[in-house]
Amino acid sequence: MATLAELQARIAELEEKLKLTRQSVVKRQKIDVMSSEVVDTNPYSRLMALKRMGIVDNYENIRNFTVAVVGVGGVGSVTAEMLTRCGIGRLLLFDYDKVELANMNRLFFQPHQAGLSKVEAAAETLRNINPDVDIQTYNYNITTVENFQNFMDVISTQSLTGGNVDLLLSCVDNFEARYAINTACNELNQIWIESGVSENAVSGHIQLIIPGETACFACAPPLVVASNIDEKTLKRDGVCAASLPTTMGVIAGLLVQNTLKYLLKFGSTANYLGYSALMDFFPTMKLKPNPSCNDSYCKIRQNDFSSKPKPVIEEIKKLEEDKPLHEDNEWEISLVDESLPENDSKEELAAGISLAYALPHGEVNSVQEPPSSTDHINLDELMAQMKAI
Repeated sequence: MATLAELQARIAELEEKLKLTRQSVVKRQKIDVMSSEVVDTNPYSRLMALKRMGIVDNYENIRNFTVAVVGVGGVGSVTAEMLTRCGIGRLLLFDYDKVELANMNRLFFQPHQAGLSKVEAAAETLRNINPDVDIQTYNYNITTVENFQNFMDVISTQSLTGGNVDLLLSCVDNFEARYAINTACNELNQIWIESGVSENAVSGHIQLIIPGETACFACAPPLVVASNIDEKTLKRDGVCAASLPTTMGVIAGLLVQNTLKYLLKFGSTANYLGYSALMDFFPTMKLKPNPSCNDSYCKIRQNDFSSKPKPVIEEIKKLEEDKPLHEDNEWEISLVDESLPENDSKEELAAGISLAYALPHGEVNSVQEPPSSTDHINLDELMAQMKAI
């Protein structure tokens, strides 16, 4: 007769086999359901629409890319899930927090994961969503001295090709971590996209940062940083910053959408894209690097970029713009500017934008014309002058 220990071992073995069988059945059912509409080698990716609509030539190139996501919180967890469903080749996750019940307002974590590290909890969920994605987790604080170098080593060597990751996505919630990422990316010449949600949870932004070509995070620091205010003093008891799942979902969607555009080369990647939920307002702009940036590596990248030869395409485009529209003007047609004078025109601003200050009226044309010699001559004198001519 078998002992109690042997029976327990046998039960555990059977349970493990049953678990594997269930996983195999679920996976086979997923493929069977998809097989009617997806016939390729990557059934988990939902990017085939981009190819079918002629937007990209080969959407499966997504499997060749490595993306690092720093911060697996409200925006980062949703970003990681979207990239996993898109079939990204390799995903590197950085965070050091643990899952708490307060995180259940996020679109990703589950109550039974409370107490686990965020990266491990995320990896468990993501591998169940798409087992084809290579997910690597790094459970440490990148801002500490002992971990910063390791962080740089990872993002510069752990891509599928052995070099820098193809793109780094910043989804952190504090300026200290953003500056650490900025420093590392400037030194490694690593392109990255910074994202964030405001403390009031109803606005956010994404910003593409190309070292040397666009402003880095240190080129135009936020007011709180420029004013040397300790951001820890801004925390309010009982308030979870950026806790609205809808806003986080919008920002994560914008972040991943621009990640796909950058990696698969379609459309135009936004340089800076903001979002204000109160007015449904999406401001865009391009921020140029600051020649007086405090980051020494940013200045080096600026010099490298300015010394690069301009692409031939840009030179041809400039030549075409300089050419006259019609060299032969058989009918001698000319264009006349009928727009209002600059001083009389009213500047139209998009909704949600206001001027910091307005120019005082009357300063532009303050110089008075000298009085004419005929200003004070009456009608009879003018008639006499005309008869004398």
